[in-house]
Amino acid sequence: MFSVYILVSENRKNWSYVGQTDDLERRIKEHNLGKVKSTKGMRPLKIVHTEEYKYRNESLKRESYLKSGYGREEKQIILTHSGVV
Repeated sequence: MFSVYILVSENRKNWSYVGQTDDLERRIKEHNLGKVKSTKGMRPLKIVHTEEYKYRNESLKRESYLKSGYGREEKQIILTHSGVV
């Protein structure tokens, strides 16, 4: 299974990160250990949303969408419903 996930910083307000992986637990550990350049300065990070997909191309498409203009609006709705915003 492949996961699309949204992380938020516990220290920096209004910051989020969208990613995808085939091993969610490992990837979150990498983020929080500072092994991912784009999230290193935002630690500690908290996962607030995940979606599961059977195929990598589906998860890559969803990740790209959430990073696009229209997808950012949907991401904002997800963050609001999860109590982050």
